[in-house]
Amino acid sequence: MRTATEIRAALARLATLPDGQVDATEAALLLASLRRPRAPVERYRRHLRRLAGEVGAYAGGDGEQAALDLCAEALVQVVAKRYGYHAEDEDEDDPDCATLTRVIDNRQGTPVALGMVYVHVARTLGWPAAGIDFPSRFLVRLEHGAAGLILDPSAGGRSLAAQDLRGLLKGATGNDAEMTPDHFRPAGNRDMLLRLHGDYKVRLLRRERLEDALEAVETMLLFAPGVARLWREAGLLNARLERVEAAVASLEEYMNCTPADAARYRTSVLLQELRGRLG
Repeated sequence: MRTATEIRAALARLATLPDGQVDATEAALLLASLRRPRAPVERYRRHLRRLAGEVGAYAGGDGEQAALDLCAEALVQVVAKRYGYHAEDEDEDDPDCATLTRVIDNRQGTPVALGMVYVHVARTLGWPAAGIDFPSRFLVRLEHGAAGLILDPSAGGRSLAAQDLRGLLKGATGNDAEMTPDHFRPAGNRDMLLRLHGDYKVRLLRRERLEDALEAVETMLLFAPGVARLWREAGLLNARLERVEAAVASLEEYMNCTPADAARYRTSVLLQELRGRLG
């Protein structure tokens, strides 16, 4: 069992790696270990290996990638139906629904947590797969040659046609919204981790657990120190907690790594006020 210090050091080492070398699943297990330090991580690794083995067996398991429709069917039949992975209840707002180990235990979770399970299984089998941070929903794209399918893990892995995607987009952003290539940009490994732990942070904020939310932001900064908005969030939370010196340091870091915009101007005003309080 790793200590919290060892876990944070391992997360910080991820900041030095190219995104393609970041193992999103292992990093998600590290994040979960901070929350649940006594959870037997190897048990969750074994479960994920079992999922991949059963999905591969369903699809043929002959060492060559199955046809695209069969890949999708295998994921749905094993992950969603055999093991029962599903979206959290609509009225659920438990922060642990964004913790991978708890998601595996309960077979339910946030869209990105479910999506990470699908992506992990597919990639383990050598199937090209990526998460898509679509408005209001985290989706998964499977590819085979020039063909592709988009699955919705929150809807039991259902394949989505163009009209389904338009409906999701318009429902999230308004009837005038139109799909663009940006809506289908693959999420990087750090992006998935930021979305996963960001969901956790948001749920903490809804419960006014400011110190825990700040810790979540500081954890994200370990593996993504170049994401400017995280420094601003850390500064604002420190300010709300009356930790003025820490707030100033975080907001100064934000100002150093972001271009001029409305948020930067508002932050500069707040920063001046906080510096004044330091004397």
